[in-house]
Order: sequence, then C-alpha cells, then structure tokens
Amino acid sequence: MPYVPGWDCHGLPIELNVEKKHGIVGKDIDAKAFREACREYAQTQVNLQRESFKRLGVFAQWENPYLTMSPAYEGAIVRSIAAIYRNGHLAMGAKPVHWCVNCRSALAEAEVEYQDKQSFAIDVLFPLSDTTKASAAFGTQVPNGTGVIIWTTTPWTLPANEAVAVHSELDYVLVQAGDLAFIISEGLLGQCCERYGISHYEVLGRCPGQALEGWFVEHPIEARKRVPVILGHHVTLDAGTGVVHTAPAHGLEDFHCANQYRIQFFNPVDEKGCFKAATPLVAGEHINKAGPMIIEHLRAQGRLIHEDKLTHSYPHCWRHKTPLIFRATTQWFISMEQAKLREQALGSIPTVRWVPDWGQNRIEAMIDGRPDWCISRQRTWGVPLPLFVHDSTNELHPETANIIEYVADLVSEQGIEAWHELDIETMPFENMTEYTKSTHSLDVWFDSGVSHIAVLDRRPNLSSPADLYLEGSDQHRGWFQSALLTSLATKQQAPFKTVLTHGFTVDAKGRKMSKSLGNVINPDKVIKQLGADILRLWVSAADYKNEMHVSDEILKRTSDAYRRIRNTVRFLLANLHDFDPELHAVAENDLLALDTWVIAKTQALQEQIIEAYNQYQFHTIYQTIHNFCVNELGGFYLDIIKDRQYTMRVDSTSRRSCQTAIFHVLEALVHWLAPILSFTAEDIWQHMPGTKEQSVFLSTFKSHFPQGESVFDFGFWERIQNVRSEVNKVLELMRNENKIGSGLEAEITLFVSDSLKQDLEQLGDELRFILLTAKAEVKSTSERAENSVATQDGNMFILGEASTAKKCERCWHRTDDVNSSPEYPDICSRCVSNIDTIQAPEKRCYA
Repeated sequence: MPYVPGWDCHGLPIELNVEKKHGIVGKDIDAKAFREACREYAQTQVNLQRESFKRLGVFAQWENPYLTMSPAYEGAIVRSIAAIYRNGHLAMGAKPVHWCVNCRSALAEAEVEYQDKQSFAIDVLFPLSDTTKASAAFGTQVPNGTGVIIWTTTPWTLPANEAVAVHSELDYVLVQAGDLAFIISEGLLGQCCERYGISHYEVLGRCPGQALEGWFVEHPIEARKRVPVILGHHVTLDAGTGVVHTAPAHGLEDFHCANQYRIQFFNPVDEKGCFKAATPLVAGEHINKAGPMIIEHLRAQGRLIHEDKLTHSYPHCWRHKTPLIFRATTQWFISMEQAKLREQALGSIPTVRWVPDWGQNRIEAMIDGRPDWCISRQRTWGVPLPLFVHDSTNELHPETANIIEYVADLVSEQGIEAWHELDIETMPFENMTEYTKSTHSLDVWFDSGVSHIAVLDRRPNLSSPADLYLEGSDQHRGWFQSALLTSLATKQQAPFKTVLTHGFTVDAKGRKMSKSLGNVINPDKVIKQLGADILRLWVSAADYKNEMHVSDEILKRTSDAYRRIRNTVRFLLANLHDFDPELHAVAENDLLALDTWVIAKTQALQEQIIEAYNQYQFHTIYQTIHNFCVNELGGFYLDIIKDRQYTMRVDSTSRRSCQTAIFHVLEALVHWLAPILSFTAEDIWQHMPGTKEQSVFLSTFKSHFPQGESVFDFGFWERIQNVRSEVNKVLELMRNENKIGSGLEAEITLFVSDSLKQDLEQLGDELRFILLTAKAEVKSTSERAENSVATQDGNMFILGEASTAKKCERCWHRTDDVNSSPEYPDICSRCVSNIDTIQAPEKRCYA
C-alpha cells in the first residue's frame, strides 16, 4: 500500500514566523495578505522537509501529498464539523480555558506542557461580614475582625474573587492567636500555625464545613463587596487552609463550583494578560506586575497573614514555553458528556491494539479525566469555524448543519478565503442578516485529527480505519486523542486498528537535545558524513519504546555494525561472481551437510524476522541480522567454506553447493535488510546474479528454501560451533606463545564425553576443515593428556601442538602428503585432485 505523506500547515508557529517578516495583522499587513504569506511560508517548509525525507530513503507519493491547507482538505475539515454538530457533540460555553497571553488564544490540552514555576504563595484573611451565624455555629461569641484564611499561588486572581469554598465534611475551627482570630480547617491547623510562626493559640470552637455555607465575607480588593461561603468537593487537605479562594473566571473547578450556586462572574483580564479598565486597584496592569501590587495592598490593609515563594509544576504554552493562565471566554467545545463521547471513547480504546501495551492505560486515564475539547481559536491563519450566532438569542441558526455543508463546498473549491469573502446576504438560508458570522478558527489539532476523513476516506488506494497510527509518546494527549474523538464524533468508530508509540531522541546521558548544551545531532549532517543507511540502522537498533540515545560515539558504533553487515554481504557477492543460479545451482539432495544447515538456519531466522516485523520489533530484527552476520556466518560458516571456494574445482559439486547456499542466504538477507538499509539493499540487489525484479522493493520475501537431506540437525551444529569456539581459545593461546602463526599450523586433540565423541567422529577427517587446523583427533575424556587445557565448564579438554608436517603452497594446510606428485611437488594430493587439468574423482566433504 503506498505511503501518502502529509503536512499540518495551519497554526501559530507559521503565524509567528510570518509576523517576524511582515508584521502584525491589522497594523502592518491586512488579514488576506497575511494568510497568503502564511500559505507561501508553509509551502517552503513542505518543500524543504520533503527533500530531507527523500534523502533519508522514504518511499512515498511525494508529488501527491496531503496538505491541510489544500482546498480539498480544508473543505473536509469544515464538513466534519457538520457531522459533529448533527451528532450532538458541539457546544458553546463561557468557561475558563488555558490561555496564552503570547498567542492571545485559547489552547487545547495537547498544547499544554508542565514545567516548574516559582509563584507567590500567600495566606489572606477574608473578614466575616457578620459574626452572628458564626457565633451560633461555633457555640461561642466570635470576636470582631474574625475571618476565614485562604491560601493561593495566584494573587493576581484575587480581583476576580466571587466566593470562598469549604468542604462540607471537613471540620473547621475558630482560633484565637493574640489579636488575630481566624477560621481554617482543623486538619491543617498545625501546619498553618507553623507557617505563620504562631506558637501559642486557643481553639475557641469547631463546626462542620456544612455549617459555613451561606456566610458572607468581605472581598479582599473591593471593600464594599461581600462574597458568599459555598461548598465544594474540590477542597482538600493537601495544602493551604481548607478554605479556597474562588475566582470562576480563572479556574475550571472554581467555575463549576460557582455555577452550581448561579454566581454571576466577570473576566477582568484581556487577551494580552492585562486587567481591564474597570478593575479596581490594578486597571491596565499586566498580571505579572499586578501580583506584587495586590500583595502590597493586602499588607497595607492588614489582610496579608503570610507571604512566601513556591516552586511547583505549572501549565506552560508548548510553543512559547511561557506560563499560561485560566481565562473565561466564550469558546466552542466538543463536549465529552453532552452526547456521551467520553463513554464511547473509553469503550473503543480496548478494541485497539496499543504498542507498547501501556499506551492503553495512558490514553484511558487521559480520556477519563479530560475536560471538554476547546476547538475554537482566535487566530488569522487557520480553518474557520463556520457558525452563525443570533444577535439577540445567542443561538445557532436552525439550519446550521446545512450551512456548514454549504460553506464546505465553497471552501473545497476556493479554499478558506471563500469563507472570509462570504457575503451573508447571498447565502440561500432564511434570516441570515439576524446572525453574526463567527470569527473563530479551528484548533490545529482538529485539522490533523480528521485526516481519517480528509485522507483515508478520500483516496481509493487507502482504507479506513487505518492499520497503524505512529507517533511519539506525547501524542496520547495530542493526535491520538484528536483522531479518536473526531472519528467517534463523526463515524462512531475508532480511526485506527493499532497505535504505536515511540520515545524521544536524547543524548548519550539521557538529556534532551539542546543548542545550549551543544548536544544536538543534526540528521542532515549525519547523512552527509555517514550516509542515510547509518541513520536508518541506528533507528532500527534503538528500542523505541524508551528514549532513544544518540551521540557521535553511538553513531560510530552503529557505523561499525553496518560495516560488519556490509562486509559479510560483500563476501557473499564476491563468491558468486561466476555463479548463475539457473545454470549452477545444486539440486537439493546434492547439497552438502553444512550448506543444508546454513540454508535451514536462514529459513528459521526469516520466520523470526517476519514475526518481528509484524510486531514492529525493529531492534530485534537488527540484533538478529547482526548476530547472524557476526556469529553463524562470519564466525563459522564463511570462515570454513573459504577452503572449498578457493581450492576446489570451479564446477565441483562441493564448490557449487557452497555457492548455492550463499545465493539463498543472500537472497533472504537482502529482503531482511531492505526496510532498514534501503540504499544498501538496493545496491546488493543490483549486483546479485540471476533473473529478478527490477528492484528489491518490487519483490517479496524469499518463499522457497531448498530442503537438503542431512543427518545433522540444528543441535548437532550448535554443539560443533561450541567445540570450535573452545578450540579457537586454545589456538589463540598458542599464537600468543609464538608456537603457531595460524590455526592451520596446529594439530588438535579433543578429549570429550562419549556422546560428543560420537558427534565429532561422524565428521571424520572433515573435522579439521571445520576447526581450520592441520589435524583434529577425537578421544574420550578418560584418555586425556596431562598438559591438555580444560574448557571453562570442565566437560572437554584440548591439547594443541604445532604441526611438523609440510605446508601445501596452494591450500596452506599442513599434511603428510605434500610432494606426493612429481608434477606438483609443493602441493598436497587433495589440491592435485582439484586442479582443473587433473580429472581425478571429486572428493565430497561436509565442510
């Protein structure tokens, strides 16, 4: 199935870059020209990124991508709103949302990240307006000036205070400490007194929080204003005083709590983060400057009980990295409850396969606790939210769904400018002049979220739901959610069958990439220096379920691993230089035992590799291929067959058997490598012998492996490899002691158990070719020589001695039959029989 690449083209990052060049909309440039500049800038970024992806070796429909700024895609976005509206999920509300004063726009949950922030933490006294109810509740005369104490880390929200909240089931105490009389939760009394520096106090009375409901206290900023005491389940004993300052315009819990009491509220902060002109004390001031001013005012009024600084996790804008505020504005939402969208989402999540499986718990928790999705933005560059609100009733037009479809048709043909240039009076709907055209644009997460509609449903070579959604672990709160919610809200099904999550790239020490730290690895630079396949191999080698470490040293090790694989392939290709599989391939039953084994081993590994590809276990594939090249091939099979390749007759069965095996190994290996080392695999394919497809990427995994007859199973050859490994250790000792130069100068005697002796004896004289020694003799453990070397497990003893036999100048083996032929005095009889001009019978061998 072809890969359709795509780009999200709307949103604030593009606006910010265009603003740097062209200025502010409405001041330096008009809105239409600004949108056109945004479109041009987005296209330049698409072109740049497209070339980088091509260089990385990504196959895709590069000339037919999807762009969220294309008219067809923009029309699909608009049309999806109609479906969401029809299904009852769209809602308007004036409620607090995350607001960035730099973006001057509402943000969705996916655009919020949490960072540490230092804030003022103050305790403020709210004096009781009347002590009558309090005296009755506490059963004692409450002193004049007594008040409830609240604790807040956002002093700037105090001008918007409309109530204080207590918990109905907590106990509250009336406390006298010198001249100060106050009311707080009994559970926090000790902590508060310690914070205030109060060592001596008297509890005058106590009562449940339920009894405080309906009291009134004085507003901290407006002296003549009284605010009520209300009940709220969000009040806890985690911190503070058990009495919560409630500003419905600046907190979602505050908003919901105040809404239950039908408390009217106002938002005193504008889109820039400055207080509006009617705000007492801090009119026109930015919230950052207003905080200290408010604290000084409270101090002067004798209301400030305690002041401190607190470092805590706080929401920040993911673009500007600046602290956000909660700000109540009229926005459009996809409701999670109105038409049971949350219930549908939680029900659909278990039907999806999540890789890794912890992704399911992560997104379930996020869906379960997420608020309504604020989909409206106050931006110039974005897809419009095509709604019309009645000037008097504030209700949507009764034909809203049809209006949206009408606008979608226009946008699909002309792009979003069709909306901005739309004349209400020309629309074929009744009473349009009584309605106001929305100025909101859509959240860009909505743009990408409906790709299942705009791409999958509109391309005949694709299907919906998607087989796989692939993104970083942060997208459980981003794209995965926006796609899931829009799909359920429009089509009542999940948009994906499988969701795969990968970690982020960090340096060797686990730190995020940062220019200030100087640890940024530029992919383009890596490609220029090392080649795209090194970068691709590093990706496959990393366990993407966790953070993926990269550094120059890690890439160097990756290059070393790449060279091992490449050198293995070069050896295979080099030894097929005179091999045509249609002419020279040996019949299955004529394959030698060792060749039968390597083909069977390759087939078994391919089954593992295909399963790993199906499970997206790319690091397992890398390890399997690398280990195969290093161990079974480089460390065993290829080392052994060199003698056959270079000393046997060209057309001998032994040599052709070896080449047949090499060909089948290479044919499988090139397909294993193709998805990872794409450039290398294609290069291999073009140099392979035989009739084949034009490209490796037009072929499929190898399906047929010759099944040669052999009495030796995998277990047998595994035991032989273990023996060879132990012999190599002894040969290395002999080399270090200058007894031999190569293993072919050594004579080895193995003292082994009866079962292993039986295995080794089946190889006969061929054992020396497998061990690459001049001679190999097998004896029982009971016969072991005193100077033999014990293996680490103590189950085998090895005696190595330098050979005194003559060296064959052709095969370099030391044997007693060198100089047995007058015509060829310096070579052994085996080599004499393998010279083309001598037609002696071929000697079959395992090795």
